[in-house]
Amino acid sequence: MTGKPPLLFLAHRIPYPPNKGDKIRSFHLLEYLSRYYDIHLGAFVDDPADWRYAKQTARYCAATELVPLGRGRARLRSLRGLMAGSPLSLPFYQDRRMDAWVRDTLRAVKPRRVMVFSSAMAQYVPGERTPEARRVLDMVDVDSAKWAQYGRMRPGPMGWIFRREGRRLLEHERRAALDFDATVLVTRPERELLEAEVPEAGERLAAVGNGVDVEHFTPGADLRDPYPNTGPILVFTGAMDYWANVDAVTWFAEGVWPGIRERLPAARFFVVGARPTDAVLGLGTRPGIEVTGTVPDIRPYLAHADAAVAPLRVARGIQNKVLEAMAMARPVVATGAALDGLEGLVDYPLVGDDPEALCQATLAALSENPPVSGPALRAWVAERYAWEAHLARFRSLLEDEPVAGAVPAPAQVPVGEEG
Repeated sequence: MTGKPPLLFLAHRIPYPPNKGDKIRSFHLLEYLSRYYDIHLGAFVDDPADWRYAKQTARYCAATELVPLGRGRARLRSLRGLMAGSPLSLPFYQDRRMDAWVRDTLRAVKPRRVMVFSSAMAQYVPGERTPEARRVLDMVDVDSAKWAQYGRMRPGPMGWIFRREGRRLLEHERRAALDFDATVLVTRPERELLEAEVPEAGERLAAVGNGVDVEHFTPGADLRDPYPNTGPILVFTGAMDYWANVDAVTWFAEGVWPGIRERLPAARFFVVGARPTDAVLGLGTRPGIEVTGTVPDIRPYLAHADAAVAPLRVARGIQNKVLEAMAMARPVVATGAALDGLEGLVDYPLVGDDPEALCQATLAALSENPPVSGPALRAWVAERYAWEAHLARFRSLLEDEPVAGAVPAPAQVPVGEEG
């Protein structure tokens, strides 16, 4: 016995390793809370490769229940949502084994604090099941808005399904926000978006930002150059089976890249990330574009690139890929959507929302005197987005601190300074 109070922690995906957006946040939250609580972790494993990390995950926990999530069977369960009028996301994560474990843990351990990561996991701990526990939901983003945005961009049957998911998931998000003691969003705009949909929950909503491990993502590390000795290098990092990332690199390759190559024929664009779809792999046949697939460490690709690009047309909250690239002191060229979650980037110069504007921003980043300093970006990220200050807010919420409030506004990022 450690003497620490028990905490039930539910996540829709095993938090370790922290190698993609949601897992980065959930892992740092798990690690931080494990300092103060005996964690009883229930999570799904949707990637067979992640089973090798079960022991590393268990190091942070008093008990773990990792449940395999076969995507084929989960998708079949989702079809029940169409018949029942529920969002597809909920039956996707419905599982008898997980439900039984949660019930047994609540009965045997009697945790007075419950941390839920992702609104889909809220279904396991409704208020009537945990009347004496303090429950905090990290919703992260208003996912219903993301699905609605997908639906507006996709024609045909898939667009209809996405729009339907947006409507149905919003109903679930409203209920969860009213049911939980506190609901956390990753940015102030996300919090305000949910509050507009469920104003009666306003006092229960908080904004707690993402962070970046600036000691891990440091340009001073001894990282071997993975690139050939050619012209300027652009890099995009991310899970390459995620629709928003696929759309981003496809749009960039088709609409922006030809203009860059016309002006800089030796330029190369590297798409770095696991599980590239056929559409992404096809981009590798275009002049100057390479698709790496899974790499053991993205840091060398960031450290030795001349600039990172984040041409996301659909984005919610704070983009970890942007924070990581800035922490590596790389200029980041992005759409407005990719930067929306970052406060303090007033008049940031490397932004474009149409192909020509993004092309010009990229050329500026690759010039001899880019309008924004990579070291200045790193200094700003280190000051504003270190994990510790953000994570402390979760502990306060679990300990009954008044909820209403948000992260403080950051200072503006310095641009054009020598670092």
